[in-house]
This record gives sequence, C-alpha cells and structure tokens, in this order.
Amino acid sequence: MRERGLSFKEVLNLAVRRGLGHEGGALEQFVVENVSLGRPAVDLTKALSLASHFEDEELVRKMAARK
Repeated sequence: MRERGLSFKEVLNLAVRRGLGHEGGALEQFVVENVSLGRPAVDLTKALSLASHFEDEELVRKMAARK
C-alpha cells in the first residue's frame, strides 16, 4: 500500500476485482431494472402494532396452556 501510495480501500477493491477476473480494475456496468410490484396488499403503516398484538395473543395462549 505504501509503495504504490494506495489506500486500504483501493487495495481491497483491486484485490476483489482481480479475484473476479478483472485484472485492469475496470468492471462492467451493472444495471438493475426496476419492476413495479403494484400496490401493497396490506397497509404496513401499523405493522409493528399488529405484530405486537399477535405476539401478545400467543403469549396469553401459551400461558393458558400451562395451567
């Protein structure tokens, strides 16, 4: 790193690229195509509250089964 005047991040990136078979360090452009999944089937704005409710119900069920 010192001999070449490179940072750790640069050396790490070069090592990864070489491991992937890209000796020159240049990688191909990677493009991700977005796909619309439509509207959600469930409103997730209150998801944590709903999960908490179901967890509470399960705990009550387990406690009742122990008796």
